[in-house]
Amino acid sequence: MKSTTLLVLAPLLWSSLALPAGAQQQSSSSGQGWRQTQVTDGAASTRFSLNGKFLKRPAGDAANPPVLAIDCGSGRRANEGRLIAGNLLVGVPLKINYVEPTEIHGTSYYPKVFVQLRFNDEAKKDKRQWTPGKDKTSAVFSKYSLKKMLAAHTVEITTQDDAGDDVVMQFDVPSDSKAVEAACNVDTKK
Repeated sequence: MKSTTLLVLAPLLWSSLALPAGAQQQSSSSGQGWRQTQVTDGAASTRFSLNGKFLKRPAGDAANPPVLAIDCGSGRRANEGRLIAGNLLVGVPLKINYVEPTEIHGTSYYPKVFVQLRFNDEAKKDKRQWTPGKDKTSAVFSKYSLKKMLAAHTVEITTQDDAGDDVVMQFDVPSDSKAVEAACNVDTKK
């Protein structure tokens, strides 16, 4: 019985000693900043993710913090990246608003998630309409929004859950986001 217990506990002990060393290595290189992973869904791309926090939690069960997930791939020219997709992952169903297109062809309306962005605690909020993700718990943002986020120190994003209650999230953008800028070909200087 003791040898069986030892056989069960030995791998757990080994993994507990090995895991903190690997986790420490990742956290020391990224701190509280961008986590970088390689994605191989067809074409190779790089995913950058940044965890945020809820300032006003959604009514549903949101066990995980909100995440900015940015997928970047190779561009048309060598050594040039491009933004594939920028996603705000909230984790609860978001309110979908149907917006009338600027030019009507038939009876189609576009589904949108209304968001308000506030950069560096400014009083002014930037109102945007983002496309909802397939599962409606996320929203897709543009390169313009990414550029403004990377230029800021803090980003506060307000949207609504499917019940119409406000959900407020904050992201502390690392001062060194050069890897994201290069991989997605975003110039925050302009």
